[in-house]
Amino acid sequence: MENVACVADYMSRDLITLTPDQEINHAMNILLDNRLSGAPVLDGNGGLVGVLSKKDCLKAALQASYYREWGGTVATHMSTEIETLDVGLDIVSATKAFVNSTFRRFPVVENGQLVGQISRADALRAMRDNWG
Repeated sequence: MENVACVADYMSRDLITLTPDQEINHAMNILLDNRLSGAPVLDGNGGLVGVLSKKDCLKAALQASYYREWGGTVATHMSTEIETLDVGLDIVSATKAFVNSTFRRFPVVENGQLVGQISRADALRAMRDNWG
């Protein structure tokens, strides 16, 4: 395939990120206020250590309703099994990754550093633009 678009052509670069030590209720408000389904979690050195999704926040909210108080940090609720896509990956391979996964978004890395995020909608737009 020649001249096929890659992840870098369609990913979001302007990301809202979270830190492991943020209170979970504060992080949930960030997701809700920015209409995000999730956000990457970065350590103090900018390394990707997890992803916090709305589903993770729902679990925290259920615990809060049971115990009658919010508790914990992003680190206690985030997913740490992270699948990433490389910035130079072709869009067909990225689309296959979405089809074969339950994830709605993938963090995008370049040389091990977070450089963006690509969503299902981004991949679908890329497929439409290239073959629609």
